[in-house]
Amino acid sequence: MDPFCKQQKIPTFHELFSPVQNIFHSVPPLESKGNRPLQMNFEQQLKALIYYHLEEHSSGRDLLQELQEDDFARTEIAPPDGIKKSSFFEAINHRGIEQLLFIFTKLQADATKVLPQEYEHLGELVSIDGSFIDAVLSMHWADYRKGAKKAKAHLGFNLNHSIPSKIYLTDGKGDERPFVNKILSPGQTGIMDRYYQCHKDFDLWQTEGKHFVCRIKENTNKSVIKTNPLKPGSIVFYDALVLLGTPQVNQTEKPVRLIGYWIDAKEYWVATDRHDLTAEDIASLYKLRWNIEIFFGWWKRHLKVYHLIARSQHGLMVQILAGLITYLLLAIYCHNNFKEKVSIKRVRELRIKINNEARNLNFSPFGNYNFKEHAKNYNHAKT
Repeated sequence: MDPFCKQQKIPTFHELFSPVQNIFHSVPPLESKGNRPLQMNFEQQLKALIYYHLEEHSSGRDLLQELQEDDFARTEIAPPDGIKKSSFFEAINHRGIEQLLFIFTKLQADATKVLPQEYEHLGELVSIDGSFIDAVLSMHWADYRKGAKKAKAHLGFNLNHSIPSKIYLTDGKGDERPFVNKILSPGQTGIMDRYYQCHKDFDLWQTEGKHFVCRIKENTNKSVIKTNPLKPGSIVFYDALVLLGTPQVNQTEKPVRLIGYWIDAKEYWVATDRHDLTAEDIASLYKLRWNIEIFFGWWKRHLKVYHLIARSQHGLMVQILAGLITYLLLAIYCHNNFKEKVSIKRVRELRIKINNEARNLNFSPFGNYNFKEHAKNYNHAKT
């Protein structure tokens, strides 16, 4: 052991990053699209984006300055020869989606094996919703309305493990309903708000073996086939097998179960194909849909996911995928170390720990004095 030679190692950051490190051997190779060699390989690109979200940077330039001036970021995150602004933004806007999707898919599967399953008795639950992302006028692809540009993220959220499962990106006008089929797999139960009400989809999902719990509009036409008994004193006031919609116009071909219940004097109507659960269970399932809203709010606020560092659709997808990967790494880290879900308290502790480890390794009361060279000269003179 050479006391004058300290190898830069930040144990906590490497612990956070290790689940990804185990996947790198099977990631599709990242290749340059031109004659110029890559200035930043995929691992460096991913580390930079994780560091961007983890440390709550406000812009790409803020991140680049830290990669140039901060000892830890320059040594552990940035490429050995540094990274120029043009090369960094070229990489973000044109490279890495295939590799990030691969990492996200593998990491999500690994996380489900590690994290506890909270609602196992209710089946495999996926909340589905969309979230607007404010864009700038130069983002011509992000159509929304005159004078405003927005993109939209379509997300599937695994409620059993409290982690994101699938992601798609469109312009702000993009319809959310077609993405249910892409997000939901046979055997899973999709939990959705009333915007996703579509009677043709209700028929299709039942044919494909995809379950659903979807709120519907109160004034939807109902043709009752059979009523189910109600539990005395329950919040549920309606439970029946029905056909939804107007005959010969938009009526469902397959019957659905319709549950009506009260919460704080507010009336809810929920359609489902789950006949194995009680009406009260169905009401509880729909309440779990709120978890995806909590995730969106936390993710945007504490990881700065929607602070744009890219203007192209490719670049925005790269940024969002990196934000999801960061959240998955935090979920695994918090479970392994605290047996808890992700919280801002634990994330702050993680940031402080990483900064303290970097500061302690770099600290020297003699500034940049070269102890190794001094010892060599001293021994030579003594001889």
